[in-house]
Amino acid sequence: MNWLTSASTTGEKFAVMFLAIALFVVVMGAILFLVDRPRRIPRWVVATAFAGPALLLVAWGLVRPAIITIWNSFFDRRGNEFVGLDNYGRAVTEGQFQSVLVTTAVWVILVPLGSTVIGLVYAVLVDRTRFERLAKALVFIPMAISMVGASIIWKFVYEFKPDQPGVKQTGLLNQVLVWIGLEPQQFLINGPWNTVFLIVVMVWIQTGFAMTVLSAAIKAIPDDIVEAARLDGLHGTKMFRYITVPSIRPALVVVLTTIAIGTLKVFDIVRTMTGGQFGTQVIANEFYTQAFRQNNQGLASALAVILFILVIPIVIYNVRQLRRSEEIR
Repeated sequence: MNWLTSASTTGEKFAVMFLAIALFVVVMGAILFLVDRPRRIPRWVVATAFAGPALLLVAWGLVRPAIITIWNSFFDRRGNEFVGLDNYGRAVTEGQFQSVLVTTAVWVILVPLGSTVIGLVYAVLVDRTRFERLAKALVFIPMAISMVGASIIWKFVYEFKPDQPGVKQTGLLNQVLVWIGLEPQQFLINGPWNTVFLIVVMVWIQTGFAMTVLSAAIKAIPDDIVEAARLDGLHGTKMFRYITVPSIRPALVVVLTTIAIGTLKVFDIVRTMTGGQFGTQVIANEFYTQAFRQNNQGLASALAVILFILVIPIVIYNVRQLRRSEEIR
């Protein structure tokens, strides 16, 4: 079977490709044959034929690496000596890693709140306006940009050059400061505000997602509820507080939890803009650094497991809220 993975010539590669296609045709033909013979073949065989390959791929691609990561977290940096919970102890007690956890917590608090609030307010303001589609498209565009691309764009915005005669600022934000008579700042170096400036990038990207989901939820509010509220004298902020927000609560929960999960895994922005330096390190970038720069597989695996554990409560809360909303309906 080694020739399947070591094909080098063009002829061998084509042979492997045709073999894969033939294997796919055989498998699909067997599945269709089983479907066409429901009386002769038990249902569990048909279900196994359909779900079996997918489950095997999930087990191999997700479950197996997860088990290996958990196993490696109990060993030293080279994976030779069993150290128990020492890696987890280091991750939660040493000052370096405590700073990483605090910074990650700041991200998880500010990004979902900022994105959701801005997206909700924007969705309410542009709802049923004349240029609604254009206004929403402008906010949604950052969602089409990769994290690395957005980071590069904002890195130019934050670009700093020493304030000297003949030296012009190329960073947009620093040039604005110069225009209004202020000194240019090193936004990505001076902490702790540099973390906030990185968070702005994530909020800029995720606001489009929040706006889209919440706008759809607002449009789904029954007209009779809105009309009844208006007859009761609710307008403006009172309508927003007592009718809009309670009516779209399930959508708010979905948006907040989804953005929070994505924020816990934030890596590209920190890696591209600061490399985790100047007090901006987060968990995802830290376990990458430990695994591929420090070659500490044990500690890196422990950090990955901690990140996974932090995601679980958010997922559970999201599922429970969705079930409650379904029960109410």
